[in-house]
Amino acid sequence: MAACAKQFGKCMFSLRLLRNLQLQNERCLSTSVCRLAEGSSSEQPPKFTPPSKPVIVDKTATVESQREFLSPEFIPPRQRTNPFKFYIERKDMIRRRQVLNIPEFYVGSILAVTMADPNASGKTNRFVGICIQRGGKGLGATFVLRNIINNQGVEICYELYSPRIHSVEILKLEKRLDDNLMYLRDALPEYSTVDPDMKPVPFTTTGEVPVNKLKVKMRPKPWSKRWERPKFNIQGIRFDLSLTPEQMEHAQKWAQPWLEFDMLKEYDTSKLEKEILNEVKEMGK
Repeated sequence: MAACAKQFGKCMFSLRLLRNLQLQNERCLSTSVCRLAEGSSSEQPPKFTPPSKPVIVDKTATVESQREFLSPEFIPPRQRTNPFKFYIERKDMIRRRQVLNIPEFYVGSILAVTMADPNASGKTNRFVGICIQRGGKGLGATFVLRNIINNQGVEICYELYSPRIHSVEILKLEKRLDDNLMYLRDALPEYSTVDPDMKPVPFTTTGEVPVNKLKVKMRPKPWSKRWERPKFNIQGIRFDLSLTPEQMEHAQKWAQPWLEFDMLKEYDTSKLEKEILNEVKEMGK
């Protein structure tokens, strides 16, 4: 009996010890939860900001599948197809492109141009805008960028092969319905506004360039030009929101239907483009 009583006492002692350890663990957990709750109410963790999307260029694409692009300033004007002057200019243009990366872009693409500016604090000036016009041939090629800054329209005309240009960056590669977007001067400001801190949009070097079929709304008249007349052939303006049917019918009086049959208005440059493209590839090697 004495041995049984002694064994029973040891069992009770061990049960009490386990009970005390369990109570201590519960107290520790409750205090830690309270501390976490207090810490979360006073100090919130910082918000997660995802990294910017990189420009993805498919380097696995073969040379045959990549899109061939010949910048329009390489094509000489009519009756100047093979003069020595344009050949020398093309050589200078290729040398300039070996120093400055001039990417593929079209009217409607969003660009960021960094240019030397002696009056700026960092001696350089970066401007972001939408390309509204490309002009000129050879070394005289130009392009115009437009943006709305402080509720004011700002346009800068750049010389494409100017030695003052440090870099030309494509932020969004796309085309528009028209080859000239000068009518954005008379459109609502929202169609010309571009974020100066815009991140580059990924694009591919294969296939067709995407076409933005956006049609803009115009301000009330007067406009800088009569864009509704057929000679401009504008596709990217909602004329039904700005003009009455009588005004649109009146604009058709200035139509020139005989230009459709003018064989000297435009000439086929497909063969010339292939020759110049091969010449540019050989010079660039």
